[in-house]
Amino acid sequence: MVEKIHRHIIMLGPPGAGKGTQAAILSEKLGINTVSTGAVLREFSNSGTKEGNKVKALIDKGQMVSDKMMIKIMKEILSKPENVKGYILDGSPRSIPQAKGLDKMLASRKMKKLGQELDAVLYLQVPDDYVIERIIGRFQCAHCKTLYHERFKPTKVFGICDECGHKEFTRREDDTFETVVSRLRAFREVTAPLIPYYEKKGLLRCIDGTGPIDVVSEKIRKIVGY
Repeated sequence: MVEKIHRHIIMLGPPGAGKGTQAAILSEKLGINTVSTGAVLREFSNSGTKEGNKVKALIDKGQMVSDKMMIKIMKEILSKPENVKGYILDGSPRSIPQAKGLDKMLASRKMKKLGQELDAVLYLQVPDDYVIERIIGRFQCAHCKTLYHERFKPTKVFGICDECGHKEFTRREDDTFETVVSRLRAFREVTAPLIPYYEKKGLLRCIDGTGPIDVVSEKIRKIVGY
């Protein structure tokens, strides 16, 4: 039993672990926003500001935004009134330097005044072979965009969308074995060091992410306390 409801959360886990799905459920239950790195960068790059234009130029060239710039962007986003009551960070921080930058930023006088200190880091543990199967088996309806999976969520009638009845489906071009293995390797090398980092801070909460969505969600509910 948690002493208070956790409202300042980081979702951590390998690609395909279900972070986005669980963050969306948690966001709805707690009434707080999910702050996705990709969405944040798109929003900032389209802001029309001088720094926003710099970020847009980097993204257009396929280049990475620096850790320093990323933390600056996160500070601006987390300071917004709609995020003051809480947030779920999905995809950030990605590395130890970003985590240290986030710590420093959240420890600033402004962020402390807003009560923005982290409550928990939820780590979804999923084996590599499970991740590979989960990602390369997913597809969606070309018409209504309903998501399916060959094993975990097939259509009720083969080849026909449950929602709209269409018969055309698509897959993401990067949902291939080679791409998934590459993404997993990057996670192990760059992001996985965050696990012991947050464990030492007493913030890490490990969750088995291999079960059905509702089972994993219930495990998270007990940790978060809503």
